[in-house]
Amino acid sequence: MLPESLIEIDTKIQEHKNTVGSPLLVSNRLLLFASSQSVWIVFTAAVFLVSVPVFIEAPLVRSLPWLSLLMTAGLVWLSRVLMSRPTTYIWGDLLVGFSWSWLAGSIYWGWLRWEPLWHLPVEAIGLPFAIWCLSRNWARVGTWFYLGSLLGTVLTDIYFYLVDLIPYWRQVMQVEPVEVASILQSAVLQVRTLSGQGWALTLALVLLIVGILPLSQKQQHWYAFSGAVLSTILVDVLFLLAAALV
Repeated sequence: MLPESLIEIDTKIQEHKNTVGSPLLVSNRLLLFASSQSVWIVFTAAVFLVSVPVFIEAPLVRSLPWLSLLMTAGLVWLSRVLMSRPTTYIWGDLLVGFSWSWLAGSIYWGWLRWEPLWHLPVEAIGLPFAIWCLSRNWARVGTWFYLGSLLGTVLTDIYFYLVDLIPYWRQVMQVEPVEVASILQSAVLQVRTLSGQGWALTLALVLLIVGILPLSQKQQHWYAFSGAVLSTILVDVLFLLAAALV
């Protein structure tokens, strides 16, 4: 029989272990916390990368399309460099998918922007490679980022067709800059119709559902997908506000 004092000491030690947790349990908690933080960092990066073509590539490609196109090679090279290091692998992975979006944007907005019918085929230029990557379980984060970005583009273009905004698209790409304001104002009036608002709410709801559901998976590639999908709503709203304020 142990003395009562020793029994009390042993009881207190066990209570302390249960409260603080074993080293293995603490380590697991730290890993879970780090994983939780990393997925949100990937989500934020995906949102940022969807916005980059709007604020950086769009102005660049109109004046220097060949430079924008050549930058794709630089993005691919940088992605491989980052993927060669364990500490930066995730950013190289994400950059792989972004390079496909950048390539498509450079080609379309540089030389084909006058014809909306070419938009989706060009934006889908990276789709065969994305399917190849998924089949080999390689670059999942970048691949799902690209697929999320492509899905957002598809739904946005569908909206343009449903609300009959394609004629305004063609006009904006063909007229002088001083004439753009009046065309955009007419397009905004089309958006404000009952049909325009109804389809906008419907497609925005689809994007919200598709973008939010994968967040429950707590995996980096799904957060990259969700970030790309949900940021489409943000970009579309910014476009609408810009058009309304012209």
